[in-house]
Amino acid sequence: MQSTPAAGPSAIPGQHRRPPQVSGGFGAPPADLAAGLARFNEVPFTTAEAALLECCGSRRWAHRMAAHRPFPDLASLLAASDEAGYDLAPRDIAEALAAEPAPCLHHDAPRAAHLALRAAHAAYESRFGHSFVICLDALPPSQHVDQVLAGIRVRLAHEVDEERAVTTDELRRLARSRLVELVTEGW
Repeated sequence: MQSTPAAGPSAIPGQHRRPPQVSGGFGAPPADLAAGLARFNEVPFTTAEAALLECCGSRRWAHRMAAHRPFPDLASLLAASDEAGYDLAPRDIAEALAAEPAPCLHHDAPRAAHLALRAAHAAYESRFGHSFVICLDALPPSQHVDQVLAGIRVRLAHEVDEERAVTTDELRRLARSRLVELVTEGW
């Protein structure tokens, strides 16, 4: 599932998924974090689990996170996410990676940028057998393309075990970011 491209030719929206609009009490965005977290804690298990799968594509992770509700605060939610992420088996990580969209460019980006990104992704997937994942939350959109290309270039030099560790850390960072978005922006 890929999100709608952001405005501007350099946006890479692919790995910044938004939780789906689901029924069960998550209509309008919450007025504050506490209200969003309270709603997340109160939705039915299956609704929470479905939304959590949009944060991390591992069913085991999503099930564990939904089962550990209620969370008293954001710090507890994020700590539980990290703990669940560290406990994922290789097959759970593979499942999460299979659900990740590859970062993509806005359709208005220059053709050369599309070609460069496509070639970099192909090289990465050929070497490691899964999509490249990177959390770009700390960077402005204008730097995303450069960071993705630089990240792929650097990480192509990793040994398989080293890249597995980096990839797993990026998945945890993406899950944390998506959880914050889930409870602060509503569904």
